[in-house]
Amino acid sequence: MLPRRSGKLVVGLVLTIGIVLFAVIAPFVTQDPWNYDNPVFEPPSAAHLLGTNNLGADLFAQLAEGAAGSLTVGLVAGAIAVVLSLFFGIVAGYVGGWTDEGLSLVTNVMLVIPGLPLVIVIASYMESRSMWIIAVVLGLTSWAGSAIVLRSQAKSLRSRDYVAASRVAGEKPLRIITVEILPNLLPLLAAQFLFAVVLAILAEAGLSYLGLGPSGAITWGTMLNQASQHNAFTIGAWWWFVPPGLMIALFGCGLSLINFSIDEIINPKLRTAPAAVKSVRQARKAQVRGEGAHPAPAQDAPVDGDDTGGNALEKERVNA
Repeated sequence: MLPRRSGKLVVGLVLTIGIVLFAVIAPFVTQDPWNYDNPVFEPPSAAHLLGTNNLGADLFAQLAEGAAGSLTVGLVAGAIAVVLSLFFGIVAGYVGGWTDEGLSLVTNVMLVIPGLPLVIVIASYMESRSMWIIAVVLGLTSWAGSAIVLRSQAKSLRSRDYVAASRVAGEKPLRIITVEILPNLLPLLAAQFLFAVVLAILAEAGLSYLGLGPSGAITWGTMLNQASQHNAFTIGAWWWFVPPGLMIALFGCGLSLINFSIDEIINPKLRTAPAAVKSVRQARKAQVRGEGAHPAPAQDAPVDGDDTGGNALEKERVNA
């Protein structure tokens, strides 16, 4: 069940674990991100690794604080999305009947509603937007797609022999779902959780850049918003907007690479496809080398009544 060690898995784990450790450890060894006693717009130096902003706050400290905030939003929103997709997907797929119809109706309604515009409308009507409220709103609006996938998988597993045996043995539906069906969906759930975390972090960054992010909190998105409001792009203060944007890109890249590795568990064809393509390429190269090493068929044509040369050449081609 574990993915084989590959380049993309190693790179994804290094990026993800590195950023998570940075978010956990760095706030304890940096300045107070709300300290404004430093010189303003100071470029990166030994005293301030990423310089300072327009108020004199150390941007390295804010980057560390923003990492913790963005990861919190992503994890909370991802957990909420996975729990809702589990309920609306697996329960609907296994129980069937009117329960399936009702839960599928709710899922389809949420699926056709555009998520980000809905979040923007909800956030614009909130006077005070805490980081937790933003995470909950993002989680409540990003579960429908995963629920559709889980519903189809649960309907497929419902017809398996071991599930039917458990049903005949008198097992309760809750135990069948948690013991027989859910373990078979763990790779799919892990992939959907990682995707939901990436989507929530990107959505929070977009909301914060538009000025609808969490109030009184520091995230990578709020750093980009502050840099935009104070013309960091035009004055050349790259140390203000490049680090948070780069951290968002690297963390999303790391989780996506891990997600690709988990996909190899769900779809075995993804594991065998590279080896099959490689073997086909090697066979074609060997065939080309074999044709180039032997004369053309017209020059090796046998005399009338003797096909020994043609058969030998044909055998060599087949072997190649």
